Amino acid sequence: MAFQLPVGIETKQIKHDRVTILYPQISGPSPAAAKIVNNAIISQVNALIKEQGKYLTSNQYEMIGHYELKTNERGILSLTLSNYAMSTPSAHGMTLLKGLTFDVNTGRMYQLPDLFKPGAPYVNVLSREVQIQIQLRQIPVLSPFTAISPNQDFYLADKSIVLFYQLYALAPYYYGFPMFPITNYTLLPLVTDQSPISILAIDSQ
Repeated sequence: MAFQLPVGIETKQIKHDRVTILYPQISGPSPAAAKIVNNAIISQVNALIKEQGKYLTSNQYEMIGHYELKTNERGILSLTLSNYAMSTPSAHGMTLLKGLTFDVNTGRMYQLPDLFKPGAPYVNVLSREVQIQIQLRQIPVLSPFTAISPNQDFYLADKSIVLFYQLYALAPYYYGFPMFPITNYTLLPLVTDQSPISILAIDSQ
């Protein structure tokens, strides 16, 4: 594999009244691909703002957004966007989290099924891994776990795929976001050589 530099990251800001949102914009080897990635990021930032509006109980609120880079190497960019809002007189705020994963050379954004071979039983394999972690970590699930969603939220980091659930979706609010890291090496039989899982699993030469 030819060495590829990480893409450049510039932090942008949406700020007005009670809203402060920080989000990334990239510069990479392909300006056309970078534009696609940047537009997708902005679109998701706006989608989180809109979704958060459903949880606001009054006009007296504060909204804060930020991002975290999870992978920026080998032509793969994976990050999370978060949006927290607190409105009066709510007892506590609400946080939304979204994972985005891209091929920075083409601008392609990956959904979970895109990482695997067509027809691969990735839902069963990943669900089994999640079930094991729920039991080992004694996660207090709100209802018995059966399986992940075919389009489960995820990001890629440190030779692993990390599946996660939104607040209240699997566990009580106080538990936060349940995260389930699964090593890429476990999943290699289910993916092609072009999958980000394969690309990131290759040991450095």
